[in-house]
Amino acid sequence: MSEGTAARGDAPQESLQQRLLRQLRGNPLLPLLLAGAAVVAIVVALMLWARSPDYRVLYSNLNEADGGRIISELDSRGVPYQLSQGGQALLVPGDQVHTLRLQLAEQGLPQGGNVGFELMDSQAFGISQFAEQINFQRSLEGELSRSIESLGPVSRARVHLALAKESVFVREREPATASVILTLHGGRTLGEGQVMAIAHMVSSSVPELATEDVTVVDHNGRLLSQPGGPGRDLDGTQLDYVQEVERSYQRRIENILIPVLGRANVRAQVTAEVDFTRREETAERYGPNQDPERAAVRSLQHSADYQGSDDLARGIPGALTNTPPGVAPSPINNPPEEGADEEQVDEEQEPQGEAANARLSQDRVINYEVDRNVAHIQHERGRVERLSVAVVVNYRDGLDEAGEPTAQPLSDEELDQIQRLTRQAMGFSPARGDALEVVNSPFTLAEDSAAELAWWQDPELQGLIFGIARYVLVLLAALLLYWLVLRPLIKRYTEAPAPIAVPAGASGKLLASVGDEDDAGDEPAEGEARGEGDEGGREGREQKRRRKAGAYEQNLNDLRELAQEDPRLVAMILSSWVNDDE
Repeated sequence: MSEGTAARGDAPQESLQQRLLRQLRGNPLLPLLLAGAAVVAIVVALMLWARSPDYRVLYSNLNEADGGRIISELDSRGVPYQLSQGGQALLVPGDQVHTLRLQLAEQGLPQGGNVGFELMDSQAFGISQFAEQINFQRSLEGELSRSIESLGPVSRARVHLALAKESVFVREREPATASVILTLHGGRTLGEGQVMAIAHMVSSSVPELATEDVTVVDHNGRLLSQPGGPGRDLDGTQLDYVQEVERSYQRRIENILIPVLGRANVRAQVTAEVDFTRREETAERYGPNQDPERAAVRSLQHSADYQGSDDLARGIPGALTNTPPGVAPSPINNPPEEGADEEQVDEEQEPQGEAANARLSQDRVINYEVDRNVAHIQHERGRVERLSVAVVVNYRDGLDEAGEPTAQPLSDEELDQIQRLTRQAMGFSPARGDALEVVNSPFTLAEDSAAELAWWQDPELQGLIFGIARYVLVLLAALLLYWLVLRPLIKRYTEAPAPIAVPAGASGKLLASVGDEDDAGDEPAEGEARGEGDEGGREGREQKRRRKAGAYEQNLNDLRELAQEDPRLVAMILSSWVNDDE
């Protein structure tokens, strides 16, 4: 015992880590609690991951001021958010995107750096007319910028206005002009129709601003609008209108031929020539001379002059004008008045005897209304001038002489019938110069039928499946952790130790070591009882004592190693001994 004590005193003091490890080994429930806590933490983390919301973009390309205001508002509301794309995009849960946009818009967020008509609300009292005009111009520019930024491809917009300068003199008046600078989203472009739409929107919002006076430039410095260029007086919807006209005629032709031939057996193509010129005509036509009895009298002038043989004083006395004129070299033949006989007229016109100096003259002028036709014709834009239609019909399925399926051409009667149907569907007009061609030819490629998406390709179903898969994955992870971690630990630390399960070798070692210790303690007493004179017996007993002491030390070392390797086994053996003693 003294040697064992000395050995333990000479051993180095155990460290804190070894002491904690020894305490953990001595408490069999602590590993079970730690493993259970770890499993619960993993399951909770997986549940939070499964229930995590789908974040979507609330606003993108925000400046620092607007981003700070929006984040402060989200913090006050307790709404979770994330930042992505280097802090340029603000993400919130997908089910709250539209609600938050409406609520933030009510508070005027984001402002976007553009000040609208709210600038007019904070004007100081007694502001000058010049400052008031500048504030109105800034407000108008800000409102136009906001309207342009609401378009899909546009990220930011700046509008510069030069308002019209009013003057009482017409020559000194200056029209309004405008410039628009656009910053587009990555990979987005603006078509000609969209550029013209922006120009029309700006010109319609500013007084005395023409569309051709609006300049649109993108962030790369490219001029998007070209005022005064060829064809710039027309909007960009002409091509869309022509395509819509062609599709309309194509649908008419296919709708009437598909029930007869089948959807995969007919192809139609229409080319329309549309006149976009705007013309006005005014025509004034005069009819020929009409019958006087049926014509309407416009004006009538009648004058009569009579001169007899009486010497009546006429004119100024003494003047030469009072001398009666002689016979006219070319008498005037006037038509007789209505109701007068020819003999009386002859007597008045021909001088006879004393009445030779008498004269009678009449003037009668009648103006009739002139027949005139005035027509003002205004030709509408977008009138179809000519149609060109091409129709290709596939061969029909049939059987050859051997009874095998083959493609057969259509007969002439069938082609004539198809051509008549197509003429009626397109509204064929020879005066307009329409052209129609129907060709019967076998199709080399089958129609690419626009099949509907399969049920498993439905986006809504895929979203539902992915949502369920998250929870299924969490459940599988929880089951694996239970079967692989918790269940073995619970089974190991909760099962009652059976005494018969103690290994025989280990119990024998313990019993032998204890028995040897007892024998070693009783051996000196036995030696004294036997007699001390016998040297041979004393030497034998001494050797036997040494062997037993060596065996005791060996057994003691084995027990120490066994206790260090498997303390649970030693605890079970000691527990079985205690139970046996009880």
